[in-house]
Amino acid sequence: MTKRQITVGHSPDPDDAFMFYALAHDKIDTGNLAFRHELQDIETLNRRALKGELEVSAVSIHAYAFLLDKYALLPSGCSMGDKYGPMVVARKPMNVSDLSNIKIAIPGTMTTAFLALRLLLPKGFSYDVVPFDQILGVVEAGKYDAGLLIHEGQLTFQNQGLHLVTDLGVWWQDKTKLPLPLGGNVVRRDLGEKTIRDISRLIKESIRYSLDHRQDALTYALNYARDMDRGLADKFVGMYVNEWTLDYGERGRQAVRLLLDEAHRAGVIPNPVSVEFVA
Repeated sequence: MTKRQITVGHSPDPDDAFMFYALAHDKIDTGNLAFRHELQDIETLNRRALKGELEVSAVSIHAYAFLLDKYALLPSGCSMGDKYGPMVVARKPMNVSDLSNIKIAIPGTMTTAFLALRLLLPKGFSYDVVPFDQILGVVEAGKYDAGLLIHEGQLTFQNQGLHLVTDLGVWWQDKTKLPLPLGGNVVRRDLGEKTIRDISRLIKESIRYSLDHRQDALTYALNYARDMDRGLADKFVGMYVNEWTLDYGERGRQAVRLLLDEAHRAGVIPNPVSVEFVA
């Protein structure tokens, strides 16, 4: 039987690797579907999704607001900042109010981290886009006064003598009493209802398999853990692959809707977003 090829885009990070371990290593029966994985940073995946290039992709929730015509949001695969999230760090101690007067290195204008920072600083700020895995280095080297961190830099920035200015996940939780929805998986609408349902089920099965076989999945994820030992990688994976990742749940869905509503009201997203999840 010739299997239908499904290309999946996700980040080369330990949390995404952990999530897709079972699909990448044939640990579950995928029926008539065959999954091919393409690993790229999240901003590149956001841009590719705007063109509809991948059947399935990890994207930022910010980017999802611009993808409604091509993609549906899967109920599994979210990265949720539950009282933690993207951070702004600086070479020297400073306050949030100081951020409007300096240039910040950001990982991409379609990232949810950038969206949250724009909500925090509605009067605007100066920034340059820098690859996410270079931001710690350019701030430490003094090329930028501050940087917006996503991924594992949230756990390691102090090793480079940098100072926390704000944790956007904490700020959002204090403001809304909800977690900050950072990323999710989307599926292209033109695949058809049955294929979409099958993909949704299999991604959830892959996440469940990794959670049930944590040590094996973590060993695989360590291949993508930059500057992290097993213990730190386990902590990072636990932050972003958990019960939220299996399903947003009603509270997670509420968080997505509120974030995008707030972004529209603030003028960051031009049109209101009607959030729909694959059943």
